[in-house]
Amino acid sequence: MSEPAFTLGLEEEYLLVDRQTRDLARDPPADLVARCEAALAAQGQAGQVSPEFLRAQLEVQTGVCRTAGQLRAELVKLRRAVVAVTGEAGLAPIAASTHPFAEWRGVEATDKDRYRALERDLQGVGRRLVICGLHVHVGIDDDELRVDLMNQIGYFLPHLLALSTSSPFWRGEDTGLASYRVAIFNELPRTGLPDHFESYGEYRRQLERLVAAGLIDDASKLWWDVRLSARFPTLEMRITDMCPYLDDAVAIAALYQCLLSMLWRLKRQNQRWRIYPHMLVRENRWRAQRYGFDAGLVDFGKDRIVDFSALLEEVFELVAPDAARLDCAAEIAHARTILARGTSAHRQRQAYARALADGANRHEALVAVVDGLIAETAAGL
Repeated sequence: MSEPAFTLGLEEEYLLVDRQTRDLARDPPADLVARCEAALAAQGQAGQVSPEFLRAQLEVQTGVCRTAGQLRAELVKLRRAVVAVTGEAGLAPIAASTHPFAEWRGVEATDKDRYRALERDLQGVGRRLVICGLHVHVGIDDDELRVDLMNQIGYFLPHLLALSTSSPFWRGEDTGLASYRVAIFNELPRTGLPDHFESYGEYRRQLERLVAAGLIDDASKLWWDVRLSARFPTLEMRITDMCPYLDDAVAIAALYQCLLSMLWRLKRQNQRWRIYPHMLVRENRWRAQRYGFDAGLVDFGKDRIVDFSALLEEVFELVAPDAARLDCAAEIAHARTILARGTSAHRQRQAYARALADGANRHEALVAVVDGLIAETAAGL
């Protein structure tokens, strides 16, 4: 069995905020994406910034990267360009999955046919989509293998979500969840864990039934936590929140890459990861959404909740040969730093509490949270 490429690609979605009000940018310049592209073209990079569903959003996409180190270098250039260009317009990007106090009412969709069609189709559900996600592509050329690994990787998706949480606030309120973005996204059709497919042929048959019935145009409308990319020969992980700190995003991407490599390695040895019922995996998905990594996840081999730090060390042990082969041991080790420092959800709540303790009112405290997100998004560039 030939080894897949296991290349890496990353898509990040940013919310754009007004530097004066710290609210979402209501009327960003029409040529903002073009200006970002021009800044990147001057560095020899092009075609890596695009508009998103909302006018107050941008998306960046890395190229195809061989290593996590290369991925990080590309992401630095992309973030640096976006920070510089938006700054010239009095704006700033925040790499968080929700805005702490923005109202979704009045936020306009981007004036493109695709997004207008989505707005018409999704109605009130779509109007609430003031959220951003981190999407990681791993290159796997073989269609059957991609389906097989999609079936198996679901067990580990809650672990990755727990490391990424950055959406505790919504419309000025602490939701009590570490990832409220997941709750919003769950309102859409064709989300959550993907079904189990026995083969690539079965997957194609079910997809083609949806297309033939006129329900969707293509596979890009399957918004599962992990999916076969409609455009690339990749397995695309979509469950994670955005990470303000760039190194957190790279660590999660590298860990996902290593987990897929580990599952392939088991398959090559005529072994496989046990596929647990979605009923069970969804419980861990909820725990990650609600608590992040604070309350542990269920180890279904032991049928009990286990501290997340112990689970993470077990994952490190599982993927150690893969991290060495893929040259990303240092990048995935950064997950321990995430665990020690907390995710963005932890830091947002801490910033809010500090501001209140210093005498700020609730809105001023939320502004302080946005200031922290602006600074972290630009850190290390």
